[in-house]
Amino acid sequence: MTADRLVLATRNAGKVTELRAILGEAGIGAGLLGADAFPGVPDVRETGVTFAENALLKAHALAQATGLPAVADDSGLCVDVLGGAPGIFSARWAGRHGDDAANLALLLAQLSDVGPGHRGAHFACAAALALPDGTERVAEGRLEGTLRYEPAGSGGFGYDPVLQPLGEDRTCAELTPAEKNAISHRGKAFRALVPAVRELIEV
Repeated sequence: MTADRLVLATRNAGKVTELRAILGEAGIGAGLLGADAFPGVPDVRETGVTFAENALLKAHALAQATGLPAVADDSGLCVDVLGGAPGIFSARWAGRHGDDAANLALLLAQLSDVGPGHRGAHFACAAALALPDGTERVAEGRLEGTLRYEPAGSGGFGYDPVLQPLGEDRTCAELTPAEKNAISHRGKAFRALVPAVRELIEV
């Protein structure tokens, strides 16, 4: 299909800016709109059991509601010694959705006795593209690292202050936005989705 606009299934202005930069770097000139450009579109319940399922739920719902191609992502922190948790429950690990401080405090308390050699973790992201006709594509990205005992840095959000990427001596929250985007799970997932955008949409 031909489209001069893509809709991103988030009301987070930072995510819209980030994806606009990634698509722009790839030479894709479609105008990117956040979900807040369509105030009548309800938020989607994330009932999937994987990042990919949740991303597809959001992308399909927005494509159907707007009649435009839609992209969405779902992401979280996966901790080795917790069997991959918090995973899809990352944003509500402490019980209330989006309470970053509480989620971080609970995670650090749970891992307080875990030694340095067993604090491996990674950020995971699934990015999905859905067309109004039901066509879909998914791409995934990961950022491997280890977990600090205390938060460090004031940038980013979520669990960024405790994940130190492999090969780095800083946490994700201590990296500049450009440094983080270059290696982040979300950046990798959306860059991997670019060929599908080119394949399915004339932008």
